[in-house]
Amino acid sequence: MQVLRTMLIQSFTRTVSEGGREVISRREPGGSGDGVPPAHRKISSPYDADVRWGAKKDLTWLGYKLHISGTCDDPPACGCPPDAVPAPPGRCGHDVRPNLITGVATTRASVADAEMTTPVNAALHRRDLAPGRHYLDSGYGSARIVADAARLFGITLVTPLPADSSRQARAGDGYDRTAFAIDYDTRTVTCPQGKPSTGWTPVRQEGHDKIVVRFGITTCRPCPARQLCTTARRNGRQLTILPRDLHELQTAVRAGQQSEDWQDDYKRRAGIEGAISQAVTVTGCRRARYRGLGKTHLEHVYSAVALNLCRLDAYWNDTLLNRGRTSHLARLSLATSGKELTTNINGGPKCRHDHRKVDQLPDGTFRWTTPSGRRYTTEPTRYPI
Repeated sequence: MQVLRTMLIQSFTRTVSEGGREVISRREPGGSGDGVPPAHRKISSPYDADVRWGAKKDLTWLGYKLHISGTCDDPPACGCPPDAVPAPPGRCGHDVRPNLITGVATTRASVADAEMTTPVNAALHRRDLAPGRHYLDSGYGSARIVADAARLFGITLVTPLPADSSRQARAGDGYDRTAFAIDYDTRTVTCPQGKPSTGWTPVRQEGHDKIVVRFGITTCRPCPARQLCTTARRNGRQLTILPRDLHELQTAVRAGQQSEDWQDDYKRRAGIEGAISQAVTVTGCRRARYRGLGKTHLEHVYSAVALNLCRLDAYWNDTLLNRGRTSHLARLSLATSGKELTTNINGGPKCRHDHRKVDQLPDGTFRWTTPSGRRYTTEPTRYPI
């Protein structure tokens, strides 16, 4: 009953008109409305008071977020002979342990990814599982988070930092922040037209230290490049910049992530996408089986344990962890006199343990040998018509 009462209060308001009549109206967001609770506080479902609305690009959902951490170790260079002779019993020297899931975090869907980076690093550090280099999606990073990870846990975060979100940067036309020269010693900023700033104010925004820089209206109003810089009518251009140490770190990271070496190194993160795909396929983690944040997190922990057992089983028994799939288009490939549909473009065995020898027959069948000498046959999926 308390949940229902709270949902009514946060959605409707009750007032009394001049004639003494009670009026019930829906709350409207914005300054002119009666106010709606923020998304992270508003109860979104009477069935589960912990769920919240989340959104990523065009996807919206009501529920939770699952954050997964896993190892991404590469095997040593392969020293196996190039011939097709079966390997002796046991594993070859380049074989390593499979990559496993090391951490699981569950939050409400309204929690931003960047808010979980430090808690995840702290949890891994407490369990002596903190990585030397942590590869993250761009939503988890910022200059401040990169600095905190190195200072608190000795972790190097490898993540694309978010780009400049100013109107000029988004449009790709005009003077964005990179067009201004910042001098922290003299506490001035020079615009692309060579005019200095008139204000330098340290502030506290969203719980963090920042600096607001202002240009005077007498400087911006007669400027011939005003349309490329600002649309403000009563004031000049205003910039919000980071403190010197974070600004220099942000500049260095953004410059480094444009290099081919950085991009090749960042490809390691593709492994966690495979873990997420496996979690969705094997455990169905996109639909919570229980109500409440605590029970849902326990479900995610058991799902991670199950995935680790699947990976260990595949490693110990030399079986394929991810068998090749047949796309809908490939199923339309006609074979065997039109009596059935098959395909010969299935993804072959690509696990690191299946490199010894792989042969593909004309009908799409794979015959492959593992490093331990075991032979297997994988046939393509056939669909009757």
